[in-house]
Amino acid sequence: MSIMVVTLVVEAKAEEYRLASPDGRVVTNIVATDGVVTYAVEYEGEKLLLPSAVGLDFVQGGKRFNRLTVKGVTKRMVDQMIVEPSCRQSMLKASCNELRLEMKEGVAVVFRAYNEGVAYRFEWKGKPGRVNKEGVEYVFARDWPARVPYVMQFDSTNREVQYCTSFENQYKTLRLTEMDPRRLCFLPLLVEADRGVKVCITESALLDYPGLYLHGTGESGRLEGEHAPLPKRVEQGGWGRLQLVVKEREEYIAEMDKGKVMPWRIMMVVPDSKGLAMNNMSYLLAEPSRVSDQSWIKPGKSAWEWWNSWNIGGVKFEAGINNETYKHYINFAATYGLEYIVMDEGWSVGNEADLFKVVPELDLPMLVEYAEKMGVGIILWAGYYSFARDMERVCKHYSEMGIKGFKIDFMNRDDQLAVDFYRQAAEMCAKYHLVVDFHGAFKPAGFTRTYPNVLNFEGVFGLEQMRWAGLEWDQMQYDVEIPFIRQAAGPMDYTPGAMLNGARGAYRPNGMEPMSQGTRCHQLALYVVLDAPLTMLCDSPTNYDHEPTFTRFMARIPTMWDETRVLQGEVGEYIVTARRKGKTWYVGGITNWEARDIELDLGELGACSSVELYSDGANAHRRGSDYYYKAMDVPSAPMKIHMAPGGGFVAKIGL
Repeated sequence: MSIMVVTLVVEAKAEEYRLASPDGRVVTNIVATDGVVTYAVEYEGEKLLLPSAVGLDFVQGGKRFNRLTVKGVTKRMVDQMIVEPSCRQSMLKASCNELRLEMKEGVAVVFRAYNEGVAYRFEWKGKPGRVNKEGVEYVFARDWPARVPYVMQFDSTNREVQYCTSFENQYKTLRLTEMDPRRLCFLPLLVEADRGVKVCITESALLDYPGLYLHGTGESGRLEGEHAPLPKRVEQGGWGRLQLVVKEREEYIAEMDKGKVMPWRIMMVVPDSKGLAMNNMSYLLAEPSRVSDQSWIKPGKSAWEWWNSWNIGGVKFEAGINNETYKHYINFAATYGLEYIVMDEGWSVGNEADLFKVVPELDLPMLVEYAEKMGVGIILWAGYYSFARDMERVCKHYSEMGIKGFKIDFMNRDDQLAVDFYRQAAEMCAKYHLVVDFHGAFKPAGFTRTYPNVLNFEGVFGLEQMRWAGLEWDQMQYDVEIPFIRQAAGPMDYTPGAMLNGARGAYRPNGMEPMSQGTRCHQLALYVVLDAPLTMLCDSPTNYDHEPTFTRFMARIPTMWDETRVLQGEVGEYIVTARRKGKTWYVGGITNWEARDIELDLGELGACSSVELYSDGANAHRRGSDYYYKAMDVPSAPMKIHMAPGGGFVAKIGL
């Protein structure tokens, strides 16, 4: 890793500071006067963000402050090569210009301008204290449309209802003035400005501080930030008594110690949808890895029984939560080269939040030993409270047994207490060489760089919703929004792989034999389009075994990549993503409910020799499972590929 830093210290007489990106296209103008700091953002000379306040109401050393007075200014240029591999790239280049305002009150505010956007954060420099409120606002130049992920839970008389959320909802497209001031929305949130310019708001380095929500104000172009106050009293409760439910909160949002930093407030600014889907600011601004030895961390794919309701056929035992069923899933994983199986909710005794009480139908040490012989690891599901109440004992016990990781679920909060649990869980799991998949969780916010043993996060309205979501939920529209919006914050455990596929009008929710909206090839393409170091094959082994060639292809798609390019796409319409592992490219494309014809010029990827193509079949618009396979030499002209309504394709290209 190389860093080039040029530092200039200037006296704090000036009140206005101009900070431009290395290419000069993104400019932020910062003003500090009368105890107030504001910043405004332009892109190629066009105003995007009008002066927006950056504020902090805090107590430090027993004194309360709500004004900020600059005592010193530092500028530097940073040119950094990050060799901690993300799931998109084996290495990333980070270049930016930075402005640091040191405040007399014992904090600093740091601004950065990248070619891809602007970010700022506070740093706590002085004595221990607390943050009463962080002032966050975005005053956009016009009343542009936004894609808004409201917190699904809503009660206009009780804010606490909105602070308890799984961070799952589809997007509503609204003008900024149409956003309901009573309703919180979680991040990321996308604003679509003029000339195709996209602005995506999110945060990174969220490690010991509450997460940020936004809400409308009714004022033209203005959004306001909000944080859940720090819990004062929590009790066991919620789903299966597996959660910690907040019963009382403090009147402040965070407790702070010297040296702590607050999350980066990110405003991604790109000229088009493709730039949004390739924006890496969340990863670049994350804290570097705190796991020194990463040799044991193993990304990959997993068989998963919960989505398909343990529903297997053609066997001589009754399927369910028992030894025979899990040995069947282990055998399936071994056959297709999957790294893991997940044993989801049900392996431990229900409603007791005790991970040492295994149901009598299971011999867990025997299953671990059997899986080990088959070259398969086991990941155990755990509720939030059941894991938190005795974290080290749980990790030590199951690590010694041979368990490879935990899928931790139902946190459903992002106040400071909850966020700190993620850090503690990641560190404890790393200590015992356990990987983690967080569910019931907020967006990753750079966490997977800081703790690379955390392979994935949920925080997405994923395929699990198709067990119960009706036709009013347009998953095909959502699928071509999340690569541009939610994925900007990091990887997501969407859990694709459905083999029962509903063409438009044919889909129906079914918990016992669930199906997807859209086509079989749409599901296949999600393994290429979505970032997911750990991802599931969600369907029943029985359904996969009916299509062994297709399943083998699906199972062998990598989950970590050396290079990623977004070739085509428009948010809410379609996307085509190319990813390289070694000398092999995979190109995946998906569309919404509109049929689409594209041309794919493989020459963009270098000298290629052979192609395997899985694409929608001639009748995929009626029968979602219909697909077409062809192996061929690379054509000299661009390939023409048709995607059915809700369709997709994957091409594997050898160099």
